[in-house]
This record gives sequence, C-alpha cells and structure tokens, in this order.
Amino acid sequence: MARVLHNLLLFVIRLALQIRVWGFWSLIYGYCALCTVVALLKLWWNVILRPTTTFQWAIRETPPACLNDTSLGTHCYVRIKESGLRFHYVAAGERGKPLMLFLHGFPEFWFSWRHQLREFKSEFRVVAIDMRGYGESDLPLATENYCFEYLVTDVKDIVEYLGYNRCCLVGHDWGGIIAWMFAIHYPEMVTKLIVLNCPHPSVFTDYALCHPSQLLKSSHFFFFQLPRFPELMLSINDFKAVKALFTSRSTGISRKGQWLTAEDLEAYLYAISQPGALTGALNYYRNVFSSLPLSQNHVRSPVLLLWGERDAFLEQEMAEACRLYIRNHFRLNIISGASHWLQQDQPDIVNTLIWTFLKEGEGRKSYRN
Repeated sequence: MARVLHNLLLFVIRLALQIRVWGFWSLIYGYCALCTVVALLKLWWNVILRPTTTFQWAIRETPPACLNDTSLGTHCYVRIKESGLRFHYVAAGERGKPLMLFLHGFPEFWFSWRHQLREFKSEFRVVAIDMRGYGESDLPLATENYCFEYLVTDVKDIVEYLGYNRCCLVGHDWGGIIAWMFAIHYPEMVTKLIVLNCPHPSVFTDYALCHPSQLLKSSHFFFFQLPRFPELMLSINDFKAVKALFTSRSTGISRKGQWLTAEDLEAYLYAISQPGALTGALNYYRNVFSSLPLSQNHVRSPVLLLWGERDAFLEQEMAEACRLYIRNHFRLNIISGASHWLQQDQPDIVNTLIWTFLKEGEGRKSYRN
C-alpha cells in the first residue's frame, strides 16, 4: 500500500511539473502571437502613413568622430582560442592597475561607457568590450551561439587574456544579466559587482510571472523570439524604433533636459546598421527562455545595484528583491529622475556612487591582481 501511495505521489509531482512547463511555454508562445499581431498593425499603419519611406534604411559607412575620441582609450582586438571569435574592446588606464570591465546592454556597444572610461582610468585599467554580436566584435548568426554559457565564458576568457584572474565587473541591461551570471559561476574572479538597471535573473523570472504590468513592459522579450520580423520592425523608417529608444520622452536619455547629442545617436545607428548587427543583438533574447530559471543563483561578491527611477522597461520593486540572492554586502541606490540608460543619463551621480562603493570594505587594494 505504501509503495502504491509513493508511486502515486511521484506521478502527481511529475504531472504538476509537466503542467507548469506546459503553462510556461503556452504563455510564451501565446504572448509572442499577441505581440506579432500588434507589430503587424504598427507596420500596416506605417505603410499607410509613410508608403515611400517605411522600407528605407541606410547602412552607415563612416563612423562618427566620437568613436575615435582618443580620450576614451585605445581600440584593441583579441581572438579567443576556445571560441575562435574576435572581440573588440576599448581600454584606458595603466596596465597592471586593477581591472574594471564594462559589459553593455541592448542595443548599445562599448560607447555606452564613455563617461566611465574617462572617470575611472585614473586608478583602474578600464576595459569596455563589444560583446559577441555587437559593434566590431564577431557576429555569429546562429541563435544557439548566444546561450548563457557561451556569453559567460566570453567574459572569463577576456579577463584571462588581459592578464588578470579577477576584476571589478560592471554591467548594464543585458550586460547586467551576464555580469550577474558571471558572479554566480565565477565568484573568485569578481572582487566587486556593479549592476545598473538589471535585476538578478531569478528575481526577474519570479516577478514577471506574478506581475502582469512587468510582463507588459517586457513584451519585447516575446516579440524578439520571432525570426527576421523583429529585425524588419527595428529597421523601418531608417531605424526609427532604435532612435526612439534613446530619444523619446518616455524611454530616452535626458540629463536635466539635455537629450542625447546627434553625434552620440549616430554612433549607435552606425553600429546597429551594420549587416547582421540586429540579428546578433536580438539573439540574446532568443535564448533567454531556455536558460531560465537558473539552477544556481547565489552571488558571493559585494554588490552595488544602481537603478534609474524612470526606467520604462523594468519595475523598481525588483531592485530590492535582489537582496535575497546576495550572500555579501549589498548596496542599492535609486536615482531620482534617471532613465533606463543610467550611466549615460546621470554619469556624474553614477560615477560618484561607484567611487563610494569601491572605497568601502577592504578598499582599492583588494582589486589588485
């Protein structure tokens, strides 16, 4: 009798897990279908309003001058033996100083860290990389080349290539996700972790499934699962959607009423307009649902989480919940009036808060290799 009850219990548990998995993927595909319908309606409306320009966009042939600004650092390249990929990065500060590594988000590239490269090069070897699929780094087009395992390994390989066995790791948006993951899997290589406007991946998963408002704000996660169509929607009207991300009043970068400069915006359009660039960037999203939830989720490094109060894509309640997964010192700073693009929106405040965090605890000597 006991054996029968045991087998029945196992059956119920397996059935419950299967139902949960079925419900999870039903939600994903159902929401993808809904987002597709909305996108098709937007495309149809664009064709009506702008029949001659909707399907026109230009590949920028010449980089704007700001990308060659020598005050930001030196452009370098490295080919990683294990993956065979070539990565581009911009580095400044003396070699041998503690390493501060910057990971950008979507749809950015190394240039999003320009204010921090100038600020921290006095006491760090600062390195801002183009992650795989972005900027001048290699652009593998296969979706499976962007799984979490590969993205995290890229960071490890680059840190070691630079001659370090640990670093102060800074990430924003998708770079923040990879930074969280790297700190989870390689805690001995992260002296301090600094994340901007990106919750711990487990917090995001749990929160989004329980809060429809966040699910709505994350609708692009679902839309981007589609092949090719998202690339088209982001390209029409000469990348109007990309421009809006950085410049609109609801989502854009603004510092006390000063919008992103035309040259800064052109830098982003130059990078994202290159052949294959949009597909590489979107492939990060196309692997996310198969990689979550995480099997490991505890972070053992000291953590600074900076959060723009005016983030249009992520709800602020997730920031405090990250504390649950941190087994070390945790500091959270909410920056009033700041957007999702925090390090560009409020660079002075962000830099000051980072310096304060770096001086806490063991001090800067702890960063030496």
